[in-house]
Amino acid sequence: MIQLQNIFKWYNTANRPTFILKDVSLTIDEGAFLSIMGPSGSGKTTLLNIMGMLDQPSEGSYHFMGQDVFNLKEKQRKELYKQYIGFVFQAYHLLDELTVYENIETPLLYQGVKSAERKAMVGDMLDRFRIVGKKDLFPSQLSGGQQQLVGVVRALISKPKLILADEPTGNLNSTQGEEIMQLFQQLNKEEGVTIVQVTHSEKNAAFGNRIIQLLDGQVQD
Repeated sequence: MIQLQNIFKWYNTANRPTFILKDVSLTIDEGAFLSIMGPSGSGKTTLLNIMGMLDQPSEGSYHFMGQDVFNLKEKQRKELYKQYIGFVFQAYHLLDELTVYENIETPLLYQGVKSAERKAMVGDMLDRFRIVGKKDLFPSQLSGGQQQLVGVVRALISKPKLILADEPTGNLNSTQGEEIMQLFQQLNKEEGVTIVQVTHSEKNAAFGNRIIQLLDGQVQD
């Protein structure tokens, strides 16, 4: 599903490159559940953003579902993203002017899902995560944990083939966090959804079937 080859990412500061990622090569098969660990500043989020087509490397190649991502036009990349990827952001990235219901519904609008079906799908997710009472609130009216939960639900609503999750339980209480990780595991095992999560938690990492360590932008063998 994912093939990253010789990925470098750097920024020029005072005419010298500051490396975020150094020569990362990684293959992730469909149906895998990969946990990426490493200290802060090791390049984990940057690597996830590249996989999610939200960032481009300074050098290297990326093939997703057999397509050479960086040779696609931006519109084609967006279509790939909308069709296959659900992203759980560490900073939530909810749309402030939309209610909880509307935030969750947004990916379905992008996919052209009909109104009645959207209503049923959003209603099901609101029930499943016990947030029906929050559906008409705006992000600013929610706690950090509630915003995180809405971000997770939004990523799952369109039944993506790939879930990219950046510290998905970082702002949740232990019960909510456990539920989310168990849900990820269930989606992975029962529905074959590929999951890549960035986490500092060894407990969360253990839900996956493969763990890699990043240090100073490099994958540690």
